[in-house]
Amino acid sequence: MDNKQIYRKTLGFSLRRVFWDVLSIVLLLALATVGFMLGEKLASNGLIGLLIGALIGLVAVILISRFLSYMLKAGQIAMMTRGITEGELPANVIAEGKKVVKSRFLTVAAYFAVTNAIKGIFNQIGRGITKVGESIGGDTGSAVGSAINSIIQTIISYLCDCCLGWVFYRKDVNAAKATCEGAVLFFKHGKTFAKNMGRVFGMGAVSLLLIGGAFTGVFYAILSAIGNLPFYEAVAKAFEGSESKIAQLLTNPATIPLAISILGGIIVWSIIHSTFIRPFVLTGVLRNYLESGMNDIPSEASFSMLDSKSDKFRKLHSQL
Repeated sequence: MDNKQIYRKTLGFSLRRVFWDVLSIVLLLALATVGFMLGEKLASNGLIGLLIGALIGLVAVILISRFLSYMLKAGQIAMMTRGITEGELPANVIAEGKKVVKSRFLTVAAYFAVTNAIKGIFNQIGRGITKVGESIGGDTGSAVGSAINSIIQTIISYLCDCCLGWVFYRKDVNAAKATCEGAVLFFKHGKTFAKNMGRVFGMGAVSLLLIGGAFTGVFYAILSAIGNLPFYEAVAKAFEGSESKIAQLLTNPATIPLAISILGGIIVWSIIHSTFIRPFVLTGVLRNYLESGMNDIPSEASFSMLDSKSDKFRKLHSQL
């Protein structure tokens, strides 16, 4: 199967995930709105009510993401991995994906133990690289460090997905050992993975400009047509006296619609990008990652190359 065929066959996972994403956002906005209205009515302070409602909504969103959509993401990666390594997929990929995830991770806790270990290993190594930029010093060093960190976080998200794909591929090996193999695999074949970064960042930037920009314009047009909303003044007062440049922009009620529009555009872009564009990019990245590993499976001896770079890796390695 080629990348387009695998992408089309596994897109159903993304569509189901976006349903939960949209539901989460609607729930968050609804609870924040109810909180604002109750705050205004009961204590004449809508902003506090809004924050409380948003906090409750955020907790609900986290629960939905953690216990419902995790299986869809893991199932998608599992089926992508099968399509790449076996060259075929079953008719009902959704049901098979869920089955594979349940068989590999008997509990939700087991799944998050592995994914958290993967993130911990790459984040720990990434922080060391970020310090190189920050060592320049001053505002320039901070900006360089932040830029490097943003790039690293994007790379890490793909690495985590690829490493999880390797865990599914190595179904006859325990998940902890497969996780160690997947982490080592990147460093043994880093050049292969690096070739994909142009596509990752290029398509990400283009989609942000086109999709994020378009929806920012739409939201701003809608808010401009509605006119002044009650909570604009409350938000402006809340940020009075702040030294942050971004916060100072929010002290002017006239700039708040633009800020909300930009935020809304980024949120919509994030949903559309993660649903339709990122899975296509991931398919190509995952193929290169898996194929390089299938031809050169990391040995126990090669694990030592990361023992000195990550305490989390060394701890996981010691438990094998």
